[in-house]
Amino acid sequence: MSLSIIILAAGKGSRMKSAIPKIMHPLAGKALLEHVIDTAQGLAPQSIAVVCGNGAEQVLPLLDTHAITSVMQPEQLGTGHAVMQAESVFADSEQVLVLYGDVPLTQLTTLTALLSCGNTQSLRILTTQLDDPTGYGRIVRNDKGNVVCITEQKDADEATLAIQEVNSGIMVLPAKWLKQSLAKLSNNNAQGEYYLTDMVALAVADGLAINTVCCDDNAEVAGVNTRQQLAALERHYQQLQANTLMENGVTLADPSRIDVRGTLVTGTDITLDINIIIEGNVTIADNVRIGANCIIKDSIIGKGSIILPNSMIDSSQVGENVNIGPFARLRPGTVLADNAKIGNFVETKNANIGEGSKVNHLSYIGDTEMGKNVNIGAGTITCNYDGANKHRTTIGDNVFIGSDSQLVAPVTVAAGATIGAGTTLRKDAPELALTLTKSVQKTIEGWARPTKIKK
Repeated sequence: MSLSIIILAAGKGSRMKSAIPKIMHPLAGKALLEHVIDTAQGLAPQSIAVVCGNGAEQVLPLLDTHAITSVMQPEQLGTGHAVMQAESVFADSEQVLVLYGDVPLTQLTTLTALLSCGNTQSLRILTTQLDDPTGYGRIVRNDKGNVVCITEQKDADEATLAIQEVNSGIMVLPAKWLKQSLAKLSNNNAQGEYYLTDMVALAVADGLAINTVCCDDNAEVAGVNTRQQLAALERHYQQLQANTLMENGVTLADPSRIDVRGTLVTGTDITLDINIIIEGNVTIADNVRIGANCIIKDSIIGKGSIILPNSMIDSSQVGENVNIGPFARLRPGTVLADNAKIGNFVETKNANIGEGSKVNHLSYIGDTEMGKNVNIGAGTITCNYDGANKHRTTIGDNVFIGSDSQLVAPVTVAAGATIGAGTTLRKDAPELALTLTKSVQKTIEGWARPTKIKK
């Protein structure tokens, strides 16, 4: 059964009070529209098209990234009018699924159930039950329980307003029938718009079977019109992620204080403290402990590693039984071998830190190749940038670097070397030797501290 998907995304979203189109506002780290596109692609359709309008110049780059066709709707005259603009997209398909760019949390399983609830010649509607259905189109059924029409809020009488089953807007329609029926739509309503929901009455008149799937989770069909609604969906999404993590063997100190803004793959017996943010693609192996207020992005954390509070790890690979933090920052390209240690207020970048090596505190290690069992003293800096180019520092196995040292790259410290505290190393240091830059300590007798000038 060939399927085309049309995603309606032309609305202005004026209640967001933003220069950014509503569908481009982020939820869990990616645009609302991108959530819908990702779900749509999971159905492996013949074609996908996004109907654009307001703020199209901000939307089109996202569509290009996903190789999605765009269709323009210069005037926003309703959902039916939007689908009219996309007729050429579904011309060769058997059925058309209509989705919405501001309804981000519809699940793939729900859409699969919707597609399966009837054949390609039936109209299929996704509905839900709401305690307060205000603002939604009501599903109107006859005495036999068959759907006869969808009535919008502004066109509903008192009896219709009491109906709690509402239209999500998401529906599947036979493609040929849809193309023929779009011309029959009228804008004779309170809004003066062409409603796609009027297709239901047309389907009844034409004798089409109408099937429905009622979605249990209201959030799956909830749209975003305000920042309050966006925040509510964000928290709902994050609660779902937290539940999945706990089901998979992760302990969360507080399930309401974790944000997963990407894909997180976990082992078991992991402990995550509060206010942890996961971005991009992250893998955390067994028995890892992560302290409060950490941000981890596009990284792999090995078994048994401990990340202390307020640490940031970006595009890095952490081995097994590694200790990091607190207040450590691993920048892109950092690779920590097993049993390494990165202490408080240490920053690394594009550096390979060998097995068992330690950078305990207050140091910057960038563009560095470091061997095994190296000890880096406090305040050590690899001076990797000469103002125009980056250069690498190479440190062999079993090296000891004294505190407050500067290693001016390109430079090599051979295996077993010791660098004295306060050294500025500009030339290679030989193995198994002490290298230092000597300065003479002297005392000036009778010297007085300056005093503050009174104004």
